[in-house]
Amino acid sequence: MGSITLLFIILSGIIALSLALFQYWHRLKKKSIFNLLAFLRFLTIFAVLILLVNPKIEKETFYKEKPKLVIATDNSSSLSFLEQEENIKRVINNLKENQELNDKFDLNFFSFDEDLKMTDSLSFQGRQTNVANAFDKLQDIYKSDIAPTILLSDGNQTYGSDYGYTSLKFKQPVYPIVLGDTTQHVDIKLQQLNVNKYAFYKNNFPIEAIISYNGEEKVSTSFKILNGNTVVWSQTVDFDQINNSKILNFSLPANQIGLFTYKAIIEPLSNEKNTNNNAKNFAIEVVNEKSNIAIVSDFVHPDLGALKKSIESNEQRSVSILSINEFVSKITDYQMVILYQPNSRFKPAFDALNVTPLNSLIVSGSKTDWNFINNTKNNYKHDISNQTENYQAVINTNYSEFIIPDLDFESFPPLIGKFGNINFSVPSKVILTKKIGNVITDDVLLATLEYNSQREALLLGENIWQWRAQSFLNQGSFDQFDDFIGKLVQYLASKKRRERLNVEFESFYNGSSNVVISAQYFNTTYEFDNRENLIINVTDDISGEKKSYPFILKNNSYQVDLSSLPASDYRFTVTATNSNISKSGSFKIIAYNIEEQFLNANMSKLQTVASNTNGNTYFPDKTDDLIDDLLNDSRFAIIEKSTKNTVPLIDWKYLLALIAICLTSEWFIRKYNGLI
Repeated sequence: MGSITLLFIILSGIIALSLALFQYWHRLKKKSIFNLLAFLRFLTIFAVLILLVNPKIEKETFYKEKPKLVIATDNSSSLSFLEQEENIKRVINNLKENQELNDKFDLNFFSFDEDLKMTDSLSFQGRQTNVANAFDKLQDIYKSDIAPTILLSDGNQTYGSDYGYTSLKFKQPVYPIVLGDTTQHVDIKLQQLNVNKYAFYKNNFPIEAIISYNGEEKVSTSFKILNGNTVVWSQTVDFDQINNSKILNFSLPANQIGLFTYKAIIEPLSNEKNTNNNAKNFAIEVVNEKSNIAIVSDFVHPDLGALKKSIESNEQRSVSILSINEFVSKITDYQMVILYQPNSRFKPAFDALNVTPLNSLIVSGSKTDWNFINNTKNNYKHDISNQTENYQAVINTNYSEFIIPDLDFESFPPLIGKFGNINFSVPSKVILTKKIGNVITDDVLLATLEYNSQREALLLGENIWQWRAQSFLNQGSFDQFDDFIGKLVQYLASKKRRERLNVEFESFYNGSSNVVISAQYFNTTYEFDNRENLIINVTDDISGEKKSYPFILKNNSYQVDLSSLPASDYRFTVTATNSNISKSGSFKIIAYNIEEQFLNANMSKLQTVASNTNGNTYFPDKTDDLIDDLLNDSRFAIIEKSTKNTVPLIDWKYLLALIAICLTSEWFIRKYNGLI
């Protein structure tokens, strides 16, 4: 409150007192009742004047803030396999029912498997475990809070970053409760099996098996590959305490075209406790030929390697980086061509494409000669400019030629391209538009077009290698970006007639992966139709059981998740119920539960996490010790905080009530004494 305001308040008091005395002064000595009337009049006038002055009053409120206590529980099926459900329920109930703990902390319950969820409801059905992802998300949620974390887990992670390293960046103390047996048992394990997804007819496909042994005695056993009940390859392997691992590399012939299932098995030892980790099923799809794709450039650029790696992530495709003359001499060897930043030296390549038409992708950039391309191609014209610009990408969610993976294009760094727009003289479909700074434009960055039974795509920017790197930073792998490039190449390399119902699925799925089937439905004018109702009818070829599932709409496609299906061979039919169009196919789910490969808790990794975060490790029967440590830890004290609010007096309703009471009281007193 300022000195001017204080002066006005004093002046208001003097004015109020003067007016009250002026009205009742000559009567004060007659009756004592006039003293009360003068006082009420003073309060009324003073309160009204105070409201006119309207001073600001600071109001301070005190409250206590309890630290958070995070209880993150592993919800994967490995805990069920290790028979830890009762231990987990007992620990959680002890935490919930301890009154002292609830008085000191706000308890927040989470569960995690592949992802983190805020819940204390546990099913122990998670297919995979990603502890690192749980740490990353908890760090984001509680970055400004005091939130010690209790981690109930066996410590076995099936995919994701090393959570021991991730915990170094975790700002909260972590208290792991070790679930599962920590006693080391004799065990021989098929640690890893590396096999390509595809093989080529009349070739051999390589297999790499990594086998580990945990024990002290010398042992000998047999490793086999079975196709049905037939042993197609075997080898005897010996282990001891020192030589406790083997890497086997061998090849099998691909003599028939189709999908084939195999089983790799290491014969269990007589005293083994866990034999679930001794075998693994795998499948190979034998295909007849490989798609050959040419990348033509007359200078070296990182984009060339990035495109080659993305396309060849699918083993059915092979990429050759060629000079212009090499491409012209071998043009008949390829099903598609990528022309990287064409200029006038590309004239022989364009002439060869006029004679031997191939579907193509043209990538332009700062060195592209658009004057040459405009004179060579009749289907589009680009504005001529020597100026370059940085363009970020904005996805067109209405694009319907193929299903675009869920990439965060707006987080990608900008591409460099020639300034100006492109105008098409044939039908085109836009995948990405340009964003300059914060301005989203309608200008094309990536588009596809069809004409005279040919398909072509244009990418109007260089440095796509940076997109692949950013995708890895965003997702932890190149898979989604490579999938995007793969689908663009698949669209360009295919000459198949367009259909109204397209279904995307894999020939086989591993039992621990998600089984997701995607579909697109088009109306009679081949525009994507989001009003159709798609149903998939799935039949188990072994049991004969039939099930139906509805597709759900997601962006520019329909999707259905069949991950709940058990391992088996399946046939399916996808039906558009309104138009009665259907599409059929088949797939195989291979039996494999990665969560059942662990016999023991990974105590050493959990101890590393506790050490990295200044926490401690406990067992389920020592929950009371954990509670005592949390209650006595001075780092987790309840903090008293205060908030100050500056409130104008005119918002104080009690002052208005005081004025009303004073005026009412004065009127009743005067009325009662016959002064009115």
